[in-house]
Amino acid sequence: MAVKMKTIVTYRATAACPTHARTEIPVRNLHVVIDEPTERGGTNLGPTPTEAAMTALIACTNVIGHKNAHRLGVNLGDITIDANCKFDRRGVLMEEEIDVPFPEVTLTVNCTTPASQEELDLVGVETAKYCAIAKLFEAAGTDLTVEWRKAN
Repeated sequence: MAVKMKTIVTYRATAACPTHARTEIPVRNLHVVIDEPTERGGTNLGPTPTEAAMTALIACTNVIGHKNAHRLGVNLGDITIDANCKFDRRGVLMEEEIDVPFPEVTLTVNCTTPASQEELDLVGVETAKYCAIAKLFEAAGTDLTVEWRKAN
């Protein structure tokens, strides 16, 4: 008899908030710190919440991209991901409510690879279907562009 994996799981965490700027979140056996830079009253022990959102998008693109490449038999080789993110700070500055705080994000996935550009494009199409963080940004109204590029 086959064991069916759960498709919906629940994540739980209880975060400590030792200062107005620092949040400490246990995740598995890790200690995640989200913080503000010293110039904003933080201790600079981790990324800001908005930086964490951006880095989560980059990391999800990497992980899901590699999973899709493996599934499709595409060797991505060495990759780097360049991010260009427009962030409307008026919301976090409490100037006004902002419906789309990240109006535009562009990721360029640079692959030094024997794969063809067509194969990379297919990996990109498949990754867009499954990257949970990209889906969050898009659902929030972000104009998200992810380009998979064969590096020369």
